[in-house]
Amino acid sequence: MKQHFLSAVCALVVIFFSVGKTKGSEKSSTDVKTIPINVQKSTLSWTGKKLLGQHKGKIKLQSGSVFLKEGILTGGTFTIDMKSITNEDIKDPDYKKKLIGHLSSTDFFNVDAFPTATAKITKVVRMTNKPNEYTVTAYFSIKCMTKSVAFPVTFKTTGNGFEGRANITLDRTLWDIRYGSSNFFEGLGDKAIKNEFELNVKIAG
Repeated sequence: MKQHFLSAVCALVVIFFSVGKTKGSEKSSTDVKTIPINVQKSTLSWTGKKLLGQHKGKIKLQSGSVFLKEGILTGGTFTIDMKSITNEDIKDPDYKKKLIGHLSSTDFFNVDAFPTATAKITKVVRMTNKPNEYTVTAYFSIKCMTKSVAFPVTFKTTGNGFEGRANITLDRTLWDIRYGSSNFFEGLGDKAIKNEFELNVKIAG
């Protein structure tokens, strides 16, 4: 019951942050096109680091759209399936299962209570001398907490669609994911886990 309640509250928060227009898109509904992402051709890879190593894996985009005006990126919204977390570097199947289970637990992303995360672009700045490069600011909603993050994006339209790439660094402690963080726990030694994790995003449509 508690998990259903948390999911419902989180959904309301996501709706709240999804309303309104994206800054920089000028914009009437007649001149901005909404183009859906092809989730089968898009990938979201993660890297988490600790003092003595790192782990890598993937997570699926559930849905998403980009907003274009005359072929120029002006915004976008994305939903991530948090229950789709995988690992790609661990060979031992039991250890792999243990890691995925831990990342899915309340120590990290608590995917039973928060099965999705979202990102909504709120500001887009196009580089004048590099027309396919942008600085993007977006609201990331994870575990019902929303934080603003800025990051570089490469985006271009193709003959029959679009391609976009971004490398994003997120500080997990901003979303109250503190497990193994030396900022909050003492005596972790070489078991400390870095606060920042990386997302390598490739989208296509």
